[in-house]
Amino acid sequence: MTKGQRSWVAGMVTLLALAASMAVCQFAWAKISDEREQAPGAMSPPQDVPGLVIENDSELPDSHPHAPYEVRFRAHGNISTPRWSVEKGALPQGMKLETDGRLHGRADHAGEFQFTLSVTDGGRERAVQKGFVLRVTSALNLNWKAGAHVDGNRIEGSAEVSNTTPDDVDLTFYVLAVASNGRATAIGYQHFVLRRGTLDMELPFGETLPHGGYVVHVDAVGEVAAKNLIYREYLETPGPLQVMVGP
Repeated sequence: MTKGQRSWVAGMVTLLALAASMAVCQFAWAKISDEREQAPGAMSPPQDVPGLVIENDSELPDSHPHAPYEVRFRAHGNISTPRWSVEKGALPQGMKLETDGRLHGRADHAGEFQFTLSVTDGGRERAVQKGFVLRVTSALNLNWKAGAHVDGNRIEGSAEVSNTTPDDVDLTFYVLAVASNGRATAIGYQHFVLRRGTLDMELPFGETLPHGGYVVHVDAVGEVAAKNLIYREYLETPGPLQVMVGP
Protein backbone atom coordinates (compact mmCIF):
# COMPACT_ATOMS: atom_id res chain seq x y z
CA MET A 1 0.00 0.00 0.00
CA THR A 2 1.38 3.31 -0.99
CA LYS A 3 1.83 6.23 1.38
CA GLY A 4 -1.10 8.08 -0.20
CA GLN A 5 -3.38 5.08 0.19
CA ARG A 6 -2.41 4.74 3.87
CA SER A 7 -3.29 8.44 4.47
CA TRP A 8 -6.65 8.02 2.73
CA VAL A 9 -7.51 4.97 4.86
CA ALA A 10 -6.51 6.76 8.04
CA GLY A 11 -8.74 9.73 7.11
CA MET A 12 -11.72 7.49 6.44
CA VAL A 13 -11.27 5.73 9.75
CA THR A 14 -11.28 9.10 11.55
CA LEU A 15 -14.43 10.23 9.73
CA LEU A 16 -16.19 6.99 10.52
CA ALA A 17 -15.24 7.26 14.19
CA LEU A 18 -16.50 10.86 14.36
CA ALA A 19 -19.81 9.91 12.69
CA ALA A 20 -20.28 7.03 15.13
CA SER A 21 -19.60 9.33 18.11
CA MET A 22 -22.17 11.88 16.88
CA ALA A 23 -24.78 9.14 16.39
CA VAL A 24 -24.23 7.91 19.95
CA CYS A 25 -24.60 11.47 21.32
CA GLN A 26 -27.80 12.08 19.36
CA PHE A 27 -29.26 8.81 20.60
CA ALA A 28 -28.37 9.60 24.22
CA TRP A 29 -29.82 13.13 23.98
CA ALA A 30 -33.03 11.79 22.42
CA LYS A 31 -33.32 9.22 25.20
CA ILE A 32 -32.82 11.85 27.92
CA SER A 33 -35.41 14.13 26.33
CA ASP A 34 -37.89 11.29 26.06
CA GLU A 35 -37.37 10.35 29.72
CA ARG A 36 -37.93 13.96 30.80
CA GLU A 37 -41.21 14.13 28.88
CA GLN A 38 -42.42 10.89 30.40
CA ALA A 39 -41.31 11.56 33.99
CA PRO A 40 -44.30 12.49 36.24
CA GLY A 41 -42.24 14.97 38.20
CA ALA A 42 -40.76 16.72 35.20
CA MET A 43 -40.27 20.46 35.60
CA SER A 44 -42.69 22.66 33.64
CA PRO A 45 -41.83 26.09 32.28
CA PRO A 46 -42.07 28.81 34.95
CA GLN A 47 -45.48 30.59 35.18
CA ASP A 48 -45.99 34.29 35.69
CA VAL A 49 -46.86 35.03 39.35
CA PRO A 50 -50.05 37.12 39.43
CA GLY A 51 -49.83 40.49 41.21
CA LEU A 52 -51.54 41.28 44.49
CA VAL A 53 -55.12 42.55 44.18
CA ILE A 54 -57.25 44.04 46.98
CA GLU A 55 -60.77 42.71 46.52
CA ASN A 56 -62.85 45.21 48.57
CA ASP A 57 -64.68 48.05 46.83
CA SER A 58 -63.39 51.56 47.47
CA GLU A 59 -66.79 52.61 48.88
CA LEU A 60 -67.13 50.87 52.24
CA PRO A 61 -70.48 50.28 53.97
CA ASP A 62 -71.68 53.33 55.93
CA SER A 63 -71.70 53.47 59.71
CA HIS A 64 -73.27 55.60 62.45
CA PRO A 65 -71.63 57.18 65.50
CA HIS A 66 -71.24 54.71 68.39
CA ALA A 67 -72.65 51.82 66.30
CA PRO A 68 -70.57 48.59 66.16
CA TYR A 69 -68.78 48.19 62.82
CA GLU A 70 -66.69 45.44 61.27
CA VAL A 71 -65.26 44.92 57.77
CA ARG A 72 -62.76 42.29 56.66
CA PHE A 73 -60.31 43.37 53.94
CA ARG A 74 -59.20 40.64 51.54
CA ALA A 75 -56.50 40.28 48.88
CA HIS A 76 -55.55 37.58 46.38
CA GLY A 77 -52.67 36.83 44.03
CA ASN A 78 -50.46 33.98 45.31
CA ILE A 79 -50.33 35.62 48.74
CA SER A 80 -49.44 33.55 51.80
CA THR A 81 -49.23 35.86 54.82
CA PRO A 82 -50.98 39.19 54.19
CA ARG A 83 -50.24 42.06 56.56
CA TRP A 84 -52.41 45.18 56.45
CA SER A 85 -51.63 48.73 57.52
CA VAL A 86 -52.90 52.30 57.06
CA GLU A 87 -50.59 54.00 54.57
CA LYS A 88 -52.25 57.44 54.29
CA GLY A 89 -55.15 59.30 55.84
CA ALA A 90 -56.84 58.34 59.09
CA LEU A 91 -59.53 55.97 60.31
CA PRO A 92 -62.49 57.31 62.31
CA GLN A 93 -61.63 57.73 65.96
CA GLY A 94 -62.81 54.66 67.82
CA MET A 95 -61.96 52.26 64.96
CA LYS A 96 -58.86 50.09 64.57
CA LEU A 97 -57.31 48.10 61.70
CA GLU A 98 -55.74 44.78 62.71
CA THR A 99 -52.76 43.45 60.74
CA ASP A 100 -54.93 40.55 59.51
CA GLY A 101 -57.22 43.02 57.67
CA ARG A 102 -60.08 43.33 60.19
CA LEU A 103 -61.42 46.88 60.63
CA HIS A 104 -63.60 47.16 63.71
CA GLY A 105 -64.80 49.46 66.48
CA ARG A 106 -67.33 52.26 67.03
CA ALA A 107 -66.83 55.64 65.36
CA ASP A 108 -66.89 58.54 67.82
CA HIS A 109 -68.51 61.07 65.49
CA ALA A 110 -69.97 61.60 62.04
CA GLY A 111 -67.86 62.50 59.00
CA GLU A 112 -66.36 61.25 55.75
CA PHE A 113 -63.05 59.49 56.20
CA GLN A 114 -60.63 58.82 53.33
CA PHE A 115 -57.61 56.59 53.82
CA THR A 116 -55.24 54.33 51.90
CA LEU A 117 -54.48 50.79 53.02
CA SER A 118 -51.42 48.75 52.14
CA VAL A 119 -51.13 44.96 52.13
CA THR A 120 -47.80 43.14 52.00
CA ASP A 121 -47.03 39.45 51.60
CA GLY A 122 -44.83 38.33 54.47
CA GLY A 123 -41.14 38.61 53.63
CA ARG A 124 -41.54 38.73 49.85
CA GLU A 125 -41.49 42.52 49.88
CA ARG A 126 -44.50 42.64 47.56
CA ALA A 127 -47.09 45.29 48.35
CA VAL A 128 -50.17 46.96 46.89
CA GLN A 129 -52.20 49.97 48.02
CA LYS A 130 -55.81 51.04 47.57
CA GLY A 131 -57.82 54.05 48.69
CA PHE A 132 -61.10 53.75 50.61
CA VAL A 133 -63.94 56.01 51.76
CA LEU A 134 -65.94 55.36 54.93
CA ARG A 135 -68.90 57.61 55.72
CA VAL A 136 -70.11 57.84 59.29
CA THR A 137 -73.56 59.43 59.03
CA SER A 138 -75.49 60.96 61.88
CA ALA A 139 -78.04 58.47 63.08
CA LEU A 140 -79.89 60.96 65.24
CA ASN A 141 -79.99 64.47 63.80
CA LEU A 142 -80.76 67.42 66.04
CA ASN A 143 -80.96 71.00 64.77
CA TRP A 144 -82.46 74.30 65.78
CA LYS A 145 -85.90 74.98 64.30
CA ALA A 146 -86.80 78.21 66.05
CA GLY A 147 -83.60 79.03 67.91
CA ALA A 148 -83.81 79.65 71.65
CA HIS A 149 -84.77 83.29 72.32
CA VAL A 150 -86.18 85.59 75.00
CA ASP A 151 -89.84 86.60 74.90
CA GLY A 152 -90.56 88.85 77.87
CA ASN A 153 -89.80 86.78 80.93
CA ARG A 154 -89.64 83.52 78.98
CA ILE A 155 -86.99 81.63 77.10
CA GLU A 156 -88.53 79.52 74.37
CA GLY A 157 -87.83 77.96 70.97
CA SER A 158 -87.86 74.61 69.24
CA ALA A 159 -85.56 71.96 67.82
CA GLU A 160 -86.14 69.35 65.14
CA VAL A 161 -85.03 65.74 65.33
CA SER A 162 -84.65 63.01 62.69
CA ASN A 163 -84.07 59.27 63.02
CA THR A 164 -82.05 57.85 60.11
CA THR A 165 -81.06 54.64 61.92
CA PRO A 166 -82.54 51.27 60.89
CA ASP A 167 -84.30 51.02 64.28
CA ASP A 168 -87.02 52.68 66.30
CA VAL A 169 -85.34 54.72 69.02
CA ASP A 170 -86.41 55.31 72.62
CA LEU A 171 -85.88 59.09 72.68
CA THR A 172 -85.38 61.35 75.67
CA PHE A 173 -85.42 65.05 74.81
CA TYR A 174 -84.68 67.64 77.47
CA VAL A 175 -83.74 71.31 77.59
CA LEU A 176 -81.98 73.11 80.44
CA ALA A 177 -81.50 76.84 81.01
CA VAL A 178 -78.31 77.24 83.07
CA ALA A 179 -77.92 80.49 85.01
CA SER A 180 -74.61 82.23 85.65
CA ASN A 181 -74.53 80.77 89.19
CA GLY A 182 -74.75 77.22 87.74
CA ARG A 183 -78.37 76.60 88.64
CA ALA A 184 -80.17 74.64 85.91
CA THR A 185 -83.89 74.94 85.20
CA ALA A 186 -85.70 72.47 82.96
CA ILE A 187 -87.57 74.34 80.24
CA GLY A 188 -88.45 71.34 78.06
CA TYR A 189 -88.82 67.57 78.30
CA GLN A 190 -90.26 64.76 76.17
CA HIS A 191 -89.85 60.98 76.22
CA PHE A 192 -91.26 58.83 73.39
CA VAL A 193 -90.42 56.30 70.68
CA LEU A 194 -88.98 58.04 67.63
CA ARG A 195 -89.83 55.80 64.69
CA ARG A 196 -87.18 55.01 62.12
CA GLY A 197 -87.46 57.17 59.04
CA THR A 198 -88.86 60.12 61.01
CA LEU A 199 -87.49 63.38 59.58
CA ASP A 200 -87.48 66.90 61.02
CA MET A 201 -89.95 66.37 63.86
CA GLU A 202 -90.35 69.69 65.70
CA LEU A 203 -90.00 69.63 69.49
CA PRO A 204 -90.89 72.94 71.19
CA PHE A 205 -89.70 74.12 74.60
CA GLY A 206 -90.15 77.18 76.82
CA GLU A 207 -90.54 78.37 80.40
CA THR A 208 -90.83 81.55 82.48
CA LEU A 209 -87.57 82.40 84.25
CA PRO A 210 -86.32 84.94 86.78
CA HIS A 211 -84.29 87.95 85.70
CA GLY A 212 -80.78 86.96 84.63
CA GLY A 213 -78.63 85.40 81.94
CA TYR A 214 -79.07 81.78 80.79
CA VAL A 215 -77.21 79.43 78.48
CA VAL A 216 -79.63 76.95 76.90
CA HIS A 217 -78.57 73.30 76.53
CA VAL A 218 -80.62 70.92 74.34
CA ASP A 219 -80.02 67.15 74.56
CA ALA A 220 -81.49 64.30 72.55
CA VAL A 221 -80.58 60.79 73.71
CA GLY A 222 -81.80 57.79 71.74
CA GLU A 223 -81.51 54.21 72.96
CA VAL A 224 -81.90 50.88 71.16
CA ALA A 225 -81.85 48.50 74.11
CA ALA A 226 -81.94 45.32 72.02
CA LYS A 227 -78.65 46.27 70.37
CA ASN A 228 -77.09 48.04 73.35
CA LEU A 229 -76.83 51.25 71.31
CA ILE A 230 -77.06 54.82 72.55
CA TYR A 231 -77.08 57.87 70.25
CA ARG A 232 -76.70 61.42 71.52
CA GLU A 233 -76.91 64.82 69.88
CA TYR A 234 -76.43 68.17 71.59
CA LEU A 235 -77.10 71.85 70.97
CA GLU A 236 -76.13 74.94 72.96
CA THR A 237 -76.66 78.66 72.57
CA PRO A 238 -73.40 80.50 71.78
CA GLY A 239 -73.83 82.74 74.84
CA PRO A 240 -76.22 83.65 77.67
CA LEU A 241 -79.74 84.84 76.81
CA GLN A 242 -80.72 87.79 79.02
CA VAL A 243 -84.15 87.79 80.70
CA MET A 244 -84.73 91.44 81.54
CA VAL A 245 -88.25 91.16 82.95
CA GLY A 246 -89.03 89.65 86.32
CA PRO A 247 -87.70 89.62 89.86
